[in-house]
Amino acid sequence: MELYKLIQPSVKRVPVLLSIPHAGTFFPSNLRDEFKEELLPPDDTDWFVDQLYDFASSLGITVISANYSRWIVDLNRNPNAVPLYNDGRLITGLCPSTDFLGTPIYEDERVLVEEKETVRRTKLYFEPYHQKIQDLMDDLKAEFGSVLLWDCHSIRRIVPTISADAFPDLILGSADGTSADSAFISATLDVLSEGFNVSHNSPFKGGFITRRFGQPENSQHALQLEMSKDLYMDNSETRYDKQRAEKIQFTLKKCLNNIIDLLTRNK
Repeated sequence: MELYKLIQPSVKRVPVLLSIPHAGTFFPSNLRDEFKEELLPPDDTDWFVDQLYDFASSLGITVISANYSRWIVDLNRNPNAVPLYNDGRLITGLCPSTDFLGTPIYEDERVLVEEKETVRRTKLYFEPYHQKIQDLMDDLKAEFGSVLLWDCHSIRRIVPTISADAFPDLILGSADGTSADSAFISATLDVLSEGFNVSHNSPFKGGFITRRFGQPENSQHALQLEMSKDLYMDNSETRYDKQRAEKIQFTLKKCLNNIIDLLTRNK
């Protein structure tokens, strides 16, 4: 199994890269039996996000999407175990030992994955994905002068171990305004607010991918969009709903087209 899918644009490419780090469901055979069978496939998966964004190539956007489950390694966590938040919420780790609700995911209910195994998975799964993102951004920046990474995520409407309240429809993360130029942030928020309940940097500011690759001083921008799953799935948040998906896809296309325009208007 390849570490990730790389989807090239079907039309002339533009300086936008989509990252989909949590839609993967694959488990290597030597690890699968270590997890509790009744919890597989993980509910924590960003289900169908790759399908939701399948229009991206027709806009000229390059897409990288992870194939392996976030339970093998979470590509959006700090590999040095620095927590993304310190407000008391449950935070799963780089190699998680529980799901979002705190349920142990391994048969032996281990509290931590051994350091040696964490290092192995980091080198095998984490580093190649991140290196590919940087390579793709460097390539696009060399052609266009600047580039934006859009990190795609989804979550259940209610996750009590993270927030006592239901999440808004959409949450834009910009690392408190530091991961992208204000023009990209403002243009995105304006569109997202057309028909949806939107929050900016609360309760999610963007994960490690946004914070690592968002370097506007180097003409390298990054934004994370978290969305409640019921925007494109049924009420049980288990099945893809084409009609609902089409509504949010219209908004996503408008957002991304605005960003493309901002990046390329002087080219």
